[in-house]
Amino acid sequence: MSMHTDGIWFKDDRGRTLILRGANLGGSTKVPYTPNGATWRREGFFDHRAVSFVGRPFPLAEADEHFARLRAWGLTFLRFLITWEAVEHAGPGSYDEAYLDYVHAVLEKAAAYGIDVFIDPHQDVWSRWTGGDGAPGWTLEAAGMDLTQLDATGAAITHAMHGDPFPRMIWPSNYTKLGAATLFTLFFAGNDFAPQTQIDGVPAQDYLQGHYLDAIRQVVRRLADLPNVVGYDTLNEPGSGFIGLADLTAVPAGLLKAGATPTPFQAMLAGSGYPQQVENWEMTQIGPQPRDPVTLNPGGAKLWRAGYDCIWKQNGVWTDEGGQPRLLRPDHFAGVNGRAVNFEEDYLRPFVKRYVAAVREIDPDAMIFIEGVPGGGHLALQPGEIPNAVNAAHWYDGMTLLTKHFNAEMCVDMATMQFIQGEAGVRESFVKQLGGLKQIGMEHMGGIPTLIGEFGIPFDLDDKAAYRSGDFSTHVKALDYNYSAMEANLLNCTIWNYTADNTNARGDQWNDEDLSIFSRDQQTDPADIHSGGRGVVGFARPYARKTAGEPLRMAFDLASRVFTFAFRHDPAVAAPTEIFVPDVQYPDGYTVELSDGSYEIDRAAMTVTVRHTSDRAEHTVTIRPA
Repeated sequence: MSMHTDGIWFKDDRGRTLILRGANLGGSTKVPYTPNGATWRREGFFDHRAVSFVGRPFPLAEADEHFARLRAWGLTFLRFLITWEAVEHAGPGSYDEAYLDYVHAVLEKAAAYGIDVFIDPHQDVWSRWTGGDGAPGWTLEAAGMDLTQLDATGAAITHAMHGDPFPRMIWPSNYTKLGAATLFTLFFAGNDFAPQTQIDGVPAQDYLQGHYLDAIRQVVRRLADLPNVVGYDTLNEPGSGFIGLADLTAVPAGLLKAGATPTPFQAMLAGSGYPQQVENWEMTQIGPQPRDPVTLNPGGAKLWRAGYDCIWKQNGVWTDEGGQPRLLRPDHFAGVNGRAVNFEEDYLRPFVKRYVAAVREIDPDAMIFIEGVPGGGHLALQPGEIPNAVNAAHWYDGMTLLTKHFNAEMCVDMATMQFIQGEAGVRESFVKQLGGLKQIGMEHMGGIPTLIGEFGIPFDLDDKAAYRSGDFSTHVKALDYNYSAMEANLLNCTIWNYTADNTNARGDQWNDEDLSIFSRDQQTDPADIHSGGRGVVGFARPYARKTAGEPLRMAFDLASRVFTFAFRHDPAVAAPTEIFVPDVQYPDGYTVELSDGSYEIDRAAMTVTVRHTSDRAEHTVTIRPA
């Protein structure tokens, strides 16, 4: 194992403190490679068992090119996406051995470039048929759902069935639609809220979690011999489903409203063939705005397969005896035996504990990267409760992500939902928001390191203006705001994302998202390793990769290209400090200024090695353009 946690820091095997910079690899890994599963394609959408993810994130023949580019950009710590579907798409207990072999081969190649990874079992709103990615199609069928009727009944909105143009950022609304919300509730809390529901004679919760954990075990076993695989994420952006809702006749508070927005009870009725008039919202530059109500499932389609009925009707939430639907338990999901429930403590915690046990029975030293609910709570941990754990929070500038426009002088503090104005205020707000996530790891999760597992910007800003003009200066500025805030907080981070088959027309091949820092459509010179990068100088920045002690301050001024770093040395660490210095920032060379000690420049490795010589309390390094 090339690294481990030590308090709030990552350390290498020589005791040096690591600051990790990397990317998510990659955006199109969410969909099959064969046949092409890009979300805009309807053909073959429901043929979910005979698919292959071999070739995601890229064909093995392309691995050298992509890893060399990531290395040149200093992105040497990757959040490597897989999906449950990729491993177990053919059916329960049937694992894709060719895919597991392929992943091993790709990650073995990454090791040759000095690239470490942690595995992200990715999902968004449960599955491709509920508007995202992650779980195999058979999980929905096992719960009694007809995949072909999810869109018709309003139980999901998918790109494939809706067609183009797909409404901007509407896919997260699936978290509280019937399809995804039902499966998340069964997965995390079926034993409490759906005790009447069994799959193959096994309680639904135990069945679904058991298969997920067994699939992850297959991955861990296959990768256990690779020292550059340092750990595993628990589950990307887990949803709480209906868990904790106090009133099924109200639209859940805090929901990102977009498109048809039923209450949970309306969603249940629509799934059973009862048309419902529901709220309708449109995402605008000033946030969600109400529009005229719409009718959900006007044709009276049925979500449930022959021989199945609505799970929540089976479990006594509602009834239509006598032909008139009635809600029997509006607070069914609010508590158990008179006690209010908390998703993070009552359901996420036991799941994470099971996950840790499953991974570490095979790889005892694996780091565990723990995520909370998007926009929600994080798991509370006592110091040492889960050794070698990491707070893997996500953060995006909400205005830029939702509107696809970067305003350098206005943002919304996503924690307080307050508007911030002025360039200095926006920069300060970014620092504060990210600092708050670091504090969660330090104070709420037992004093563990924080790695921002996702952040980034859409590259199709302003109706794809840069693709026509070739001017990515706005993107560079937006990236600079993001990375300057990371530097100010001495944070580890993996940008979303690097998609090898990104195109200007179809972005990351998933729900019209286009956040990739690389695209073939920007690759004008295949011989230039930086060609194809988007806004490269915004993210390929100097940083202290390995520090012989404790980092104190780090900053990079993009305008002047001046990098400054301060640290307190650890007398027990004999290895030198290493700073990554990308040639893309200093094409004509650079100078190095030290408070004390000596340095060596390796332009080929893009590294400055620093050896301090005094016992002063603080050592400083300054790098300037030549």
